[in-house]
Amino acid sequence: EVQLQASGGGLVQPGGSLTLSCAASGFVFSDYTMSWFRQAPGKKPEWVSSIGRAGGTAASADSVKGRFTTSRDNTKSTVYLRMNSLKPEDTALYYCAARETSDSRRFYLKPQEYDYWGQGTLVTVSS
Repeated sequence: EVQLQASGGGLVQPGGSLTLSCAASGFVFSDYTMSWFRQAPGKKPEWVSSIGRAGGTAASADSVKGRFTTSRDNTKSTVYLRMNSLKPEDTALYYCAARETSDSRRFYLKPQEYDYWGQGTLVTVSS
């Protein structure tokens, strides 16, 4: 059974930091590009970042560039999202997603392009 278990969300003040984790099981983690999406209330899902299969390539949305860092540990089948300088507009439900690919240089920005999804973890940025 495929599982993506996201964790690490919570309430944080503006300017604060959080690290999200997503633990995967049930598939060959190193064959998959891993990504983070988020969805704020009343809005469509937004691509946040992606990291290639071996962790050597990554990309992020302009809205989070310079503040968020994506990493992965293939020995633990886990992907991380380190979020710094958080803003109220970062408040959303954050999801991890997996897409099987042979090309670590290609990133997928649309939710429908992904094979597996986690259940989401809520991040609230508020004073």
